[in-house]
Amino acid sequence: MSNSPMLSARIMIPFAIVTIIWGSTWLVIRGQLGVVPPTWSVCYRFLVGAVAMFIYALGTKAPLRLDWRGHMFAALLGFAQFFMNFNFVYRAEGLITSGLVAVVFSLLFVPNAIFARAFLKQPITGRFLVGSLIALTGVGLLILKEARADTASAHTSLLGLGLTLAGVFSASAANVMQGTDRGRGMSMAAMLAWGMFWGAGMNAVMGLVTVGAPVIELTPVYLAGTLYLGVMASAVAFTLYFGVIRAIGPGRAAYSGVITPVIAMLLSTVFEHYHWTLLAVSGGVVALIGLIVALSARKPAVKSA
Repeated sequence: MSNSPMLSARIMIPFAIVTIIWGSTWLVIRGQLGVVPPTWSVCYRFLVGAVAMFIYALGTKAPLRLDWRGHMFAALLGFAQFFMNFNFVYRAEGLITSGLVAVVFSLLFVPNAIFARAFLKQPITGRFLVGSLIALTGVGLLILKEARADTASAHTSLLGLGLTLAGVFSASAANVMQGTDRGRGMSMAAMLAWGMFWGAGMNAVMGLVTVGAPVIELTPVYLAGTLYLGVMASAVAFTLYFGVIRAIGPGRAAYSGVITPVIAMLLSTVFEHYHWTLLAVSGGVVALIGLIVALSARKPAVKSA
């Protein structure tokens, strides 16, 4: 299937669902910040996600048992995706707008493609490289906009962007794991259920060590947000997204981020009063053009299992 069209229903339907869900999560995460330390919020999210995946596996009779190698793989996935990545992202959202975090995170396809080339031997096309450079230029304009907005907050903005990029690379490592023989050979339900379980456990340990006993905010907004992030944005979205990665490879799968930042920044405009300056508009448009150019590149061959 290395040359089959990407724009098929079995690819585009999951893409659309994941894009809509993840386009809204950047804003929902903002409601998780404040009373509850970020690490505990991440822990609750993936504890809910793990429970949802275990229930799904039991309901569909999907196998849940893993050998020690499977648990090692799931724990490594949990460390990269559900521990490191989201701790970086949640902290970044406390410093910069959710829309800007989403735009920077949309560049996930760049390290995905590089890591896929290095570890999975998937080629990178010239058009992909051109699109990547265009997209990086757009993000550079957005970074410049934030730095110019207020010199006193330039350090905070750069710190938020740095944390977001750290999250991007953590997520990319987990994404590429799905393209390996072991990743594609595992039951999706078992891998995600145990991966989220181990990830939640790591967050719990970090929370206990760094901020102390668990803290919970018993408000409808926080509890509903945690449920939404755990079930829809984690159990449902990661099942669909990782399935796409297994089908077409991590570089191409990350193109689902083309529309995600647009949705996120529009929501940020409505709910966070994000101001669209000429520099911000230019950066956003250039970044999206770059992503679209990269998307039009021919799909590289996927390593067979």
